Amino acid sequence: MVAGEASGDILGADLITHLKQRYPDAEFFGIGGDLMISKGFRSIVPIERLSVMGLVEVLGRLWELLRLRRDLANDLIANPPDLFIGIDAPDFNLGLAERLKASGITTVHYVSPSVWAWKRKRIFKIKRAVDLLLTLFPFEPKYYRETQQRVEFVGHPLADQIAIAALTKADCRDALELPHNATVVALMPGSRGSEVKYLAAPFLAAAKQLQAQLSSDIQFVIPAANQKRFDELSQLLSHHPELPARLVMKQSREVLKAADAVLIASGTATLEAMLLGCPTVVAYRMSPITFRIFSRLVKTPYVALPNILAGEALVPEILQDDVEPERLAEALVRALQDRDYRQHVEARFVQLSAELRCNAGEQAANAIEKLLHDMRPKEG
Repeated sequence: MVAGEASGDILGADLITHLKQRYPDAEFFGIGGDLMISKGFRSIVPIERLSVMGLVEVLGRLWELLRLRRDLANDLIANPPDLFIGIDAPDFNLGLAERLKASGITTVHYVSPSVWAWKRKRIFKIKRAVDLLLTLFPFEPKYYRETQQRVEFVGHPLADQIAIAALTKADCRDALELPHNATVVALMPGSRGSEVKYLAAPFLAAAKQLQAQLSSDIQFVIPAANQKRFDELSQLLSHHPELPARLVMKQSREVLKAADAVLIASGTATLEAMLLGCPTVVAYRMSPITFRIFSRLVKTPYVALPNILAGEALVPEILQDDVEPERLAEALVRALQDRDYRQHVEARFVQLSAELRCNAGEQAANAIEKLLHDMRPKEG
C-alpha cells in the first residue's frame, strides 16, 4: 500500500482494519502515515517524502520521487505481493501500478483522480494500470464507462467516522476550553508547508479585520496538522499578540464542530467541514506559475469539494489574487450573520453527508475480496 499524504493515511488505516477482518494473517507494508502504522502497517519510508503539492513544487523533487518509485517497483516485482493498493497520490501511484500490473501483480487504486475536472484522458492510463478502482464520490463511476473499468463507489470513510463520533458543539468547546457564548471562527490554512506559506498571513489579517468588525466576543482557533506546522504558525501568531487566537495540535474535527464558521484551504479538510456542518469559506493560493498552468487545465466550475458534490456554489471560493483579507473577512461575516444563508448551507451539508455514508471501509474491503476471488486461477 502507498499513501501520499494525511488524507490517504486516513483511508489506508480504515481499509486495513476491514481487510484484517477477512485476512487476519495478512501483512501490510509500503508507504503510510501514523494512522496506518497504528494498524500494524510497516512503512518503509516516511509518508512526508510523497507529500508535495503543485507543479513547480514537484519539479524541485522530481528526481527523488522518480528514484523512490523505481526502487519500490523493483523491490515489489522481485518479491511480488498478493495485492498492491495505491491510495490517492495518482502521479506517483498510477505509474507504479502500471509497471506492477504489467508484471502480473493485481492492482487497486483507492480514490479516483479528478478526471471530471482535468486530464480526462487519464482514464486510459488508469485502465492500463488498475484492476479495480474505488471511488469516494457517487458521481465518479460514470466517467469510466468508456474504458469498461472495473469501478466501485464505496463512499467516504470520513462520513462514517464523523457520524459514529457524534461530536457535539458544547462538548467540543468544553474540550478546547472555549466559552459557549463566544463567536468561534476556525482558521485552517492547510497541512502543507507551501499552503501555510501562501495562506497563513492573509488568514490572520482577515481575522484581525473580522475582530474589528464584530462587536460580539470572538475567538479564533487554529488546528496545526503536525509539530512543524505548529511551530510555523506559532511564530506567525507571535507577531499578532492582540489577536484572540488559540493554536492547538491537530484536533481539527473538534475545532470544526466547535466553530461557528471556518476559513479553510481548499482540499480534503473542506469535506470534513461539510460533514461536521460548519459553514465554510474556502480559499487557496499557490505559486503564480503553478496557478496559471492549473487554471488552463481545470475544466470544472468549482474547486471546493462541497460545491462539486452539490453542483452549485454552496460555499464561497476565493482563489489566488483574490485571497485578500477584505474579501476573506467579508465572506466570513456572511457565513456568521446571514441566517437564511446559514440554514441553506447547513441543510445541504446534511443531505450531502448522508449520500457519502456507506460504510466505506467495509464496501472497499468487499470489492477487494471479490477482485481477489475473480483473479484467482480457475481450477480445471
